[in-house]
Amino acid sequence: MKNMIRIGFVIAIFPCLATADGSAIDKVYHPYTQLLEHEFEWRVLSADGKQKHQLAVGKSFSDRLFVEGYLIANDNKDNNFSLEAYEIEAKWQLTEQGEYAVDWGVMVELEKERHEGNWELATVLLMEKEWGRWVGAANLWAIFEWGDTRKDELESSLAVQARYRYSRSLEPALEFYSGQDTRGLGPVLMGDIRVGSGKKLHWETGAIIGLDSKTPDNTWRFLMEYEF
Repeated sequence: MKNMIRIGFVIAIFPCLATADGSAIDKVYHPYTQLLEHEFEWRVLSADGKQKHQLAVGKSFSDRLFVEGYLIANDNKDNNFSLEAYEIEAKWQLTEQGEYAVDWGVMVELEKERHEGNWELATVLLMEKEWGRWVGAANLWAIFEWGDTRKDELESSLAVQARYRYSRSLEPALEFYSGQDTRGLGPVLMGDIRVGSGKKLHWETGAIIGLDSKTPDNTWRFLMEYEF
């Protein structure tokens, strides 16, 4: 109970502390990994007539470590589609599911812009808790940026998700994102579709509504993962 109170306190005050540049809207990560898992992922964010595409390939190297590599591209209002950055991501599951009151994980991301000598290193604390058919997840981000056209800067952001497990193929959720230039809240639908033994498609789609003048009025997000 004391741990839950501390975690709730951190989540409650973190929006006031968050100072991340740009949009913090992306997706909510979960602290779990699976042995021998492989994954292809396609992710799209759309706001103000611009789209951000992320295409990834991932693989688990143990029952606690999952590594994924990304290609990141932008598509602007003039339909100018271009590859902008590369990213590698490693996620460690720190505790067994249900071992403690809250399940814990940590993730590290390293991103390099394609055309500029700009870098971004992020560390993410992953938390998840179940209450019957309800699941709550939170991601606390610490981000350091540096490079040729960026000033050295330490940032932070928050992503929170409350999800209801209606069925395997349909889980409605509510997500909240916070950063210096982001305050967003909106509904998300997700689910899993079995396509064979040990294979599934995981999908997510949602609309995040801006809560302040800095955040786009609507940010649409879509994700498709093929896990095998």
